[in-house]
Amino acid sequence: MSETDSTPAHVGVLGGGRMGAGIAHAFLLAGSSVTVIERDDTAAAAASDRVLDSVDASIDRGTALEEATSYRARFATGTDVSSFAACDLVIEAVPEDIALKIDALTRVEKQLAPGAALASNTSSISIDELAAVLENPERFLGMHFFNPVPASTLVEIVRGATTGPALIDDARGWVRALGKTPIVVADAPGFASSRLGVAIGLEAIRMLEEGVASAEDIDAAMTLGYKHPVGPLRLTDIVGLDVRLGIAEYLAAHLGARFEPPALLRRLVAEGHLGRKSGRGFYEWDA
Repeated sequence: MSETDSTPAHVGVLGGGRMGAGIAHAFLLAGSSVTVIERDDTAAAAASDRVLDSVDASIDRGTALEEATSYRARFATGTDVSSFAACDLVIEAVPEDIALKIDALTRVEKQLAPGAALASNTSSISIDELAAVLENPERFLGMHFFNPVPASTLVEIVRGATTGPALIDDARGWVRALGKTPIVVADAPGFASSRLGVAIGLEAIRMLEEGVASAEDIDAAMTLGYKHPVGPLRLTDIVGLDVRLGIAEYLAAHLGARFEPPALLRRLVAEGHLGRKSGRGFYEWDA
């Protein structure tokens, strides 16, 4: 981290689910004020609990430098995107659906102050495709955080064709100030991380489908043989089978049949077995 690396004074996050809450947590601990906007009061209250519980856990672990009251004083939730007018950076973290993201980004951009930056946490959707609907695409980029955000040490910065070079430099500094490592990739389907991760995950599902080995043994091959921190099938459960299916379908449409989702993945999603969040995927999960 250089002496000039710092996070924006005020960061907005659109969407307070697992990823959005994790992003809010990271910027709070790094010193930013954070506002999370959700679709309704119930979702906003849930997002507030999610973020503050995560902050309290960091305090208990000794990884937070301030008292709980200090973080709470810099944190707010709501339902009105006009609250983003005071933000220097807003990160969109809504579900991985292009129509939903386009609607969210266009609504948010109308509220931003001149010079404020706008980012998407998309893991696969084209930044250029999203930028095409914006009035100021030079202030837009991808900032792909990884789940769980507090523990992950990587942020993938995605440079669109119209993204300003200075914004990329700023984003590198923000990520380093979070205590994470930035990588910069050009806009391409799946970027670097999702494209590689999904390729391994889909092949692992095909191997399970073909009876090559059990889920446990396929995962052990990667954790023990290649030192991956978690196996591809367990990771798919953590990410969500529905999320992985959506990314695979997007990649298949843009990169070809090698990303075509296996029948087993489609069947499990159709049956509602989405992984950890539903209690069952390739593994059984406790509630």
